[in-house]
Amino acid sequence: MSAIDELFERTRAENRAALVGYLPAGFPDLETSKAAIAAMIDGGVDLVEVGLPYSDPVMDGPTVQAAADQALTAGFRVRDVLDVVGATAATGTPTVVMTYWNPVERYGVDRFAADLAAAGGAGLITPDLIPDEGAEWDAASRTHGLDRIYLVSPSSTEARLAMTSQAASGFVYATAVMGVTGQREQTSSLAPTLVARLREVTDKPVGVGLGVSNGEQAHEVAQFADAVIVGSAIVRRMLDAASTQEGIGSVHDLARELRAGVERS
Repeated sequence: MSAIDELFERTRAENRAALVGYLPAGFPDLETSKAAIAAMIDGGVDLVEVGLPYSDPVMDGPTVQAAADQALTAGFRVRDVLDVVGATAATGTPTVVMTYWNPVERYGVDRFAADLAAAGGAGLITPDLIPDEGAEWDAASRTHGLDRIYLVSPSSTEARLAMTSQAASGFVYATAVMGVTGQREQTSSLAPTLVARLREVTDKPVGVGLGVSNGEQAHEVAQFADAVIVGSAIVRRMLDAASTQEGIGSVHDLARELRAGVERS
């Protein structure tokens, strides 16, 4: 049983959804990203997605793009994500990397898997890698004991949902809207239907991401999903802060609000 499996076993026993928080490694610099993630965990995040900044983020909206640009400008390198994963995993919090596939391929798939596992990472979220094209990653992840978290969307066919769920481990990432990442005033009306369709083909946990920005929305999504995934709203707290310390404090406060939302009956 993986660390992610154990997490969902616990949250299901507690009759609540897990809270998943995202921040990019190296944003706005390496040490601050570690401190902000620590604050996010202290505020109540159950599982951390550490973003690997990339110069061509086709799925990311302007908020995450701005954060990635800051990290890259500050000198971020791919190995730095492993440093952040190590610091995060040392807290006992399951930690995954979210990354586009090109940096992993250039690093070396098996090498990246081995180094991620050595750092304490639990798995990888691959927004632009589909199971049909993931044979090398499938083999490397199994060799090194890492979870494979694939994405599905409202446009996915029944056959695609079934195949992706079968290939995934840890949880299935349901993108609740058609479009790029970003916080929204309302959660997607497509999300409950997508989750219900997934329930027809898998009993694996389903996490819903894209759009959640406050405790009320987190509560809404927690009524039908196994995990509530929050990214842009957390990044925005860092981007909008007048100082590093203010940003870290704001991330902590938002995490507390979101956790209260997922725990509310």
